[in-house]
Amino acid sequence: MRRPLIAVCLLFVAPVYAQGLGDAPLSEVDGQLALDALGQRLVMPMPDWAAETKSLVELSDKALARYSEDDSQAQLELYRAGENEKFWTTMYGARLSTRASMSLQDFRTSVINVYAQGCDPDTIALFQLEPDEGDVLPPLGYVCGAYADHIIDFVGEGEVMIMGFYRSEVGIGMVYQEWRTPRFDASKSDTWPISPDEIEARIAQLKEQVSLLRAD
Repeated sequence: MRRPLIAVCLLFVAPVYAQGLGDAPLSEVDGQLALDALGQRLVMPMPDWAAETKSLVELSDKALARYSEDDSQAQLELYRAGENEKFWTTMYGARLSTRASMSLQDFRTSVINVYAQGCDPDTIALFQLEPDEGDVLPPLGYVCGAYADHIIDFVGEGEVMIMGFYRSEVGIGMVYQEWRTPRFDASKSDTWPISPDEIEARIAQLKEQVSLLRAD
């Protein structure tokens, strides 16, 4: 990366999980996506592969969605048209929870621990470009140079991921971008398969263009 990376930690630690776009509680707000669930509204940028898209109608030609919700959690994942939860090159997603009492730091840790189970422990790195400021967390970068051997569908592959964590009066949430790649050396950022420019651009969007509020 052009700017120095602030290491969060190096862990013995990556991946998580299409129906029609209209099956998810999505709307368009000033050129951004809004997800309304669990009494909250999460506003976020369009997927990077559909950055010029200005409406859900346009987006439906470029993306497929997978959405699930229960009493305490909601999850949205968007895939490029032609891809799905088993065969994808990039995925854009969001999660919401009603656990308003949980700190964002604890939420971040629990997410990292889940992803850690799918990666070869010798190929993991976490980074962020700015330090935490209390309960305001900058987006976190996660790289998995090689999935663990038990992740059969992803043998010989790795992953780069950016995640942002947010709070409303009634819950917490995250927005994330994942890139599925050939395996790589996670210890050398200049050899990562996703360019620093692309990573930094998505980090900036997740920092500046995401909001999570109590729904009106």
